[in-house]
Amino acid sequence: MPRHEPLPIDPIAEAKRQWVAHGWDDAAEGMTVVTSIMRAQQLMLARIDAVLKPFGLTFARFELLRLIAFTHEGRVPLTRAVRRLQVHPATVTSAVDRLVKDGLASRERHPDDGRAAVLAITEAGRDLVDQATDALNTVFTDIGIPQEDAVDLVRIIARFRERQADFVIRPTPDPL
Repeated sequence: MPRHEPLPIDPIAEAKRQWVAHGWDDAAEGMTVVTSIMRAQQLMLARIDAVLKPFGLTFARFELLRLIAFTHEGRVPLTRAVRRLQVHPATVTSAVDRLVKDGLASRERHPDDGRAAVLAITEAGRDLVDQATDALNTVFTDIGIPQEDAVDLVRIIARFRERQADFVIRPTPDPL
């Protein structure tokens, strides 16, 4: 749901035309892919931000709370949160500071490593993230593209991410 009038042309298609016109044919398709993905991310994030705003959450804080809420004990070492969320440690630190300040999480000493910290979700944090998840699921239920396209898109992006060493698929052993 754009907050502005739709443009009369596709600026990404126009950029591709300009790339080709300037002799950068070999890079035009890649520029189009990158720019398209980045614009799609902006559009999706705008929808998500609008849904999370009434909860006082950013997507980064939501993801961190949801990650903790998914654990059995409602706590996660900060180093694991950084790895799982695939963001810069400073981003996690900022989100943690805000969650703690807002009473949605607490910092605890790591039981095995005195230098490390564990983040624990509070009851207020669990209630809020559950409400925010219900609201976000309205976006996730209708992202604006057909189901078969969504499946194809996820597969394409997963292959790209794997080639970029974002993750490694390890074969699972057959059950005994």
